[in-house]
Amino acid sequence: MSEKTREEGQILFGEAFRFWLKLGFISFGGPAGQIAIMQRELVENKKWIDQDDFLHALNYCMILPGPEAQQLATYIGWRLHGIKGGIVAGAFFVIPSIFFLFILSYIYAAYGNLPEVSAIFDGFKAVVVAIVVEAVFKIAKKAFKTWWHIVISALAFVSIYFFYVPFPLIVLGAAVLGILSSKFKVQSSKANEQFEIIEDQKPKIKNRFFKILLIFFLLWLLPFILLLIFGGSNNLLTETYLFFTQAAFVTFGGAYAVLAYVNQAVVSAGWITAAQSVDGLALAETTPGPLIMVLQFVGFMTGWNNPAFANQTLSAVTSGLLATYATFLPSFLFIFAGAPYIERLRHNQKLNSALSGVTAAVVGVILNLALMFGWAVVFPNMQVEVFALGLAILSFIALYFFKIDVLIVVIGGGLCGLAKYFIT
Repeated sequence: MSEKTREEGQILFGEAFRFWLKLGFISFGGPAGQIAIMQRELVENKKWIDQDDFLHALNYCMILPGPEAQQLATYIGWRLHGIKGGIVAGAFFVIPSIFFLFILSYIYAAYGNLPEVSAIFDGFKAVVVAIVVEAVFKIAKKAFKTWWHIVISALAFVSIYFFYVPFPLIVLGAAVLGILSSKFKVQSSKANEQFEIIEDQKPKIKNRFFKILLIFFLLWLLPFILLLIFGGSNNLLTETYLFFTQAAFVTFGGAYAVLAYVNQAVVSAGWITAAQSVDGLALAETTPGPLIMVLQFVGFMTGWNNPAFANQTLSAVTSGLLATYATFLPSFLFIFAGAPYIERLRHNQKLNSALSGVTAAVVGVILNLALMFGWAVVFPNMQVEVFALGLAILSFIALYFFKIDVLIVVIGGGLCGLAKYFIT
């Protein structure tokens, strides 16, 4: 496709489809790494969306419950090709990880941890550290437009790292501080013109909102009715579906916050053990797709430990699929129902400032996650893991300075881990 065509926004759906399919297989590194990949590919390389629009979409997704990276992909897909584009982008962001995690979950449940697989995961983990650190640099460079944003980011980091302030409170505080900084910003005439064009679509947007709301309610209701018919209200599969639906609406703060909430509930209920929950997070961290896919593992092990059918594997897969469906269905709803309003307010000064403040805070939060994850990988048991440290540094250099494709780096990391296993 020519540069002229790209400038005019005429991006072929087939080309976008191929990219979203590829993204589902290379989206390692949790939300930070995945956002960095989309930043690199969509903004810097393909130029399908400009930097301001990308950050605006990111700002909105960060204040939503659920997987922000998957929601960001859905949002951008929707902007490029409407609802069909959003469905393709959001679905393929998740589908590859569903299959990968099911395979790993079955191996984990049925055969335990194979040493060869564990070695590959060790290589993946080191690369993931590099991806997350790169994301901190990339997003900070774009999000820090004024000194005020640096202050917000620093406050967010101190709050979450030293005082364990809940992420929703950090988001709220960052939004308020962002609004306070709005007096330093000037709205352009071009922005006003764009706002007027989008404002004309208000009646259409309102009608579509209620239509989308109804469709998604029916999409949620159908599986629930089937579960009631075949299992009853006290069946564990029904309880799983209801629980993960609730979690999808009330869990803010990313996969770690979600897992903390879910872990407390499912472990105390006896669905899975605390050790299984931790192992699930490790598996999810080393597979492509959103880190919140750990909830599929939780659902899988719930069905494995408490079979609803005679076939234990079928019970586990069914429970895992219900958990995944209930987790991601609301994410599509939030984007398709809310994004048109966010776009209509694209150049609202106060909203834009508040969301920019949230993005700045996210840099501090991601830095916190980078330190936590890096410490766990590089300094396990309070000792330096030289292999992990060296591989993480090399991976960062390859990604940040040499711009090597992330898929190549991830595969290389896994091969290095496997080679270390056979050598030692």
